[in-house]
Amino acid sequence: MIADVLKETRARMNGAVQSLREDLSAIRTGRATPALIEKLSVEYYGQPTPLIQLASISVPEPRQLLIKPFDPGSVKDIEKAVQTSDLGITPNSDGKVIRLNLPPLTEERRRDLVKVVHSRGEEAHVAVRNIRRDAIKDMREFKEEKLISEDDLKRGEDETQKLTDQIVAEIDSMGKAKEKEVMEV
Repeated sequence: MIADVLKETRARMNGAVQSLREDLSAIRTGRATPALIEKLSVEYYGQPTPLIQLASISVPEPRQLLIKPFDPGSVKDIEKAVQTSDLGITPNSDGKVIRLNLPPLTEERRRDLVKVVHSRGEEAHVAVRNIRRDAIKDMREFKEEKLISEDDLKRGEDETQKLTDQIVAEIDSMGKAKEKEVMEV
């Protein structure tokens, strides 16, 4: 029983880490990467659609992204989505493809991005703590229903805490690495 709870807890915590990894990959640094705009929501025939489903995205130069829509009629919709996003990039279109030139980041913008990295890291910490709380609550319910002993409960809580500490350390290291990447000139 405890093993099942721990297995589910590990899977949920790894999901929180994966979610953070995806969030951090979308935070802009000095280099162009398709991850910056892949999940950008584009209003396409009345439906919000991720950009990755509407176009191919490539990096022809270190500070440029090239978006080539599968449907040439969606160019205007994609341009509008990029302009209204919080990326701070103006799209250049020739009617067939869209080029996004990434300007170098200012010191102020870098500091703002570090704050975003910190807030995303804190959100991941909260998610992990909530998962830990749920796991311990489940174990205590097993104890009250006399399905496990007091010693099993204590071992399960200790294992859950070890797992939580391990995941929190991983989250912290990801945050520090991203912060270093953002502050790199």
